[in-house]
Amino acid sequence: MEKTTPRQRTESGSKKMRSAGAAVFLVTALALGGCSMLPGAESAAQDAPATSAAAPAKDAPEAPAEPAKPPTAAQAFTTKLNASLSELATTTKAPNRDQMLSAMLAAGAVKEKTELSVDITPTGLAVDAVEAATLVGEECVIGQVRDGNVAVTILPVLASGRCFVGDVH
Repeated sequence: MEKTTPRQRTESGSKKMRSAGAAVFLVTALALGGCSMLPGAESAAQDAPATSAAAPAKDAPEAPAEPAKPPTAAQAFTTKLNASLSELATTTKAPNRDQMLSAMLAAGAVKEKTELSVDITPTGLAVDAVEAATLVGEECVIGQVRDGNVAVTILPVLASGRCFVGDVH
């Protein structure tokens, strides 16, 4: 047997560990890189979009275009509400609850299904914006006028069946 010192054995082991680590790194890089690291794969990938963008063959039937889906009730109401709130925003930058309710009703909301946020805080200050929401089908359409800017969105109904959290509506 050879006489080696512990230090020499450690250096030999370190070299083996580095070699093994490099091999694992190389195998991992190839596995993660897939075929893109193989020669010629890059040019094949570049050619693919060009062939898919080519015109269809004359004998191939043309795929029928999907008919446009009609807007949902909530989407249709969103358009009306946006117009109604935009009209309101031209007269006031920060409408109150009554003005928001009027705009909702003008857009076609049902009064019993309309919810309004508060317009005065518990300390007597005016809020930044009043929001109004109404249940349309299975969705909530929520509108707001803040500093003369209108925002309308469609959100899911809460588990309570309402659009707003809390008991002030």
